[in-house]
Amino acid sequence: MARTILVVDDEKTLRETLAESLETEGFAVVQAADGREAVEAFRRHRPDLILLDLMLPELSGTEVCRIVRAESDVPILMLTAKSAEVDKVVGLELGADDYVTKPFSFRELLARIRALLRRSEAQAQAPESETIELGAVRVDLAGRRLLRGGEVLPVKPKAFELLLFLIRNAGHVFTRDQLLERVWGYDYAGETRTVDVHVHWLRAQIEADPANPVYLETVRGVGYVLRRPEAG
Repeated sequence: MARTILVVDDEKTLRETLAESLETEGFAVVQAADGREAVEAFRRHRPDLILLDLMLPELSGTEVCRIVRAESDVPILMLTAKSAEVDKVVGLELGADDYVTKPFSFRELLARIRALLRRSEAQAQAPESETIELGAVRVDLAGRRLLRGGEVLPVKPKAFELLLFLIRNAGHVFTRDQLLERVWGYDYAGETRTVDVHVHWLRAQIEADPANPVYLETVRGVGYVLRRPEAG
């Protein structure tokens, strides 16, 4: 069965061009021209991935992202004409999985779409049963949750996926580009701010003192490493 992509953009020519190109690649496509249509289409069609423009009428892309993420872990790939770092980070903070800045090549976009879909499918496979202790925080691998003293801590899906990868490879140092490739699923030797943002979120949850981490450490000039935790 063809996987469904929801394309949300108020630029009709771009939206229809993307839809046509994606259909040529074998995807089923649903279109929405504004934020309200996007939310309605998401709830009606339950797509496998959303291409979401940041600047939309009715509801902004960031608001659509917030609504969708509260209801689903569907991969969200933002499309934005803005180059300011703060706009990209805001989208990621609201739960988007990745972004591309206009103008972009369809080949790059397609590679990112396929990477996000592969990661989403992998997450749907049978979960692991063990838990990991990171100080006062328990990582429930089966439930994809973080708990402290019985309380469930909020964690973004991609941040948990990054943590899971680092746990599986505890003690190994990874560059930002390697983490982009292994966790986000594509070879993108450019913008690495995405990794730093997700590391920042994780430290806020798993470290007693995020400014002086003892688990998720920075290796200066190289990247990041998770010091080997104890298996539960």
